[in-house]
Amino acid sequence: MEKPMKKPIQVTKSSMPEFEEYIHEIKDIWDSRWLTNMGVKHRKLQEKLAKYLNVENVILFSNGHLALESAIAALELKGEVITTPFTFVSTTHAIVRNGLRPVFCDISQADYTIDTDKLESLITENTCAIVPVHVYGNICNIKDIDRIAKKYNLKVIYDAAHAFGVTVEGQGVASFGDISMFSFHATKVFHTIEGGAVTFKDKTLNEKINALKNFGITGAESVEYIAGNAKMNEFQAAMGICNLRNLDNEINKRRLIVERYRERLHGIDGIKLVQPQAGVNSNYAYFPIVFSGRALIRDDIFDRLKAQGIFARKYFYPLTNTFECYRYQYDAESTPIARYISERVLTLPLYADLEFDDVDRICNIIINRV
Repeated sequence: MEKPMKKPIQVTKSSMPEFEEYIHEIKDIWDSRWLTNMGVKHRKLQEKLAKYLNVENVILFSNGHLALESAIAALELKGEVITTPFTFVSTTHAIVRNGLRPVFCDISQADYTIDTDKLESLITENTCAIVPVHVYGNICNIKDIDRIAKKYNLKVIYDAAHAFGVTVEGQGVASFGDISMFSFHATKVFHTIEGGAVTFKDKTLNEKINALKNFGITGAESVEYIAGNAKMNEFQAAMGICNLRNLDNEINKRRLIVERYRERLHGIDGIKLVQPQAGVNSNYAYFPIVFSGRALIRDDIFDRLKAQGIFARKYFYPLTNTFECYRYQYDAESTPIARYISERVLTLPLYADLEFDDVDRICNIIINRV
């Protein structure tokens, strides 16, 4: 039996700049004492992100969830929103907290994003929008979603929390849909410790979205909207500035780890790997594997890895339409593929400085079980 590791391997480890680089970036904050409320670092990061993502409109937030909530609120939607249950619960909560009813569409077996072949049948006279989710860095069928949205005059808000920096046929994901939301949580490929952003095409939304993240304030003596506080502070922005400088190198390191996993696990009976999408330049955000056969195999391997100090994640499990707060409103059997995958998926440890020896050890434990 494998001996437990001296140091645990977490499912992810936050990428960080050199200590001196971050200290240099935040040094002038001590001179200005400008810590929040869209300061110098905030504006600098916003400008750099607009350039990196090749978009005109970027607004930063304290976290991705409030970014998504505010994006939905800015469009003043009413009625039903078609989305996926195979996502982090934040996606569903953001819809419901805006007074909207989620309608769950099943997912594709190929890439675990929303199944556009099933989407159109769910549209009713009450449907106002689609909130698709890019999953693990896999990109939704953007062409079909755009076609369907235009046909029925629906808004499209992408949950792009997993897709920062990904391009499709040379076009950045930040330019898809009416709005895209990105999470900059510490576990993401690019992070600002906590944080998030929205990108959008309609520049007239700028004032409203900015107000929605700042108590609805639109002027020195004017509050036009009922809203909360979701402003990114200067220390978060400074971390983002540093991490953006190093991002391409970090993604390349993650690519090498993913290639090692693929090399070791390719062709193993009982294991399904997601195939790279044609035309997509990945950010290598996550490495999911799906175990065929009984769902108990996934749980057994999860426990075996944990016993060796290796912490994988059942991501996404459970489905959002089975959580206690939604359980009696929805039937998970209406999304059978999502349910099947959720009961068998395991995301393996993946971060820039994960050693190949550790990858091999993880793979050996899995191969010896299946």
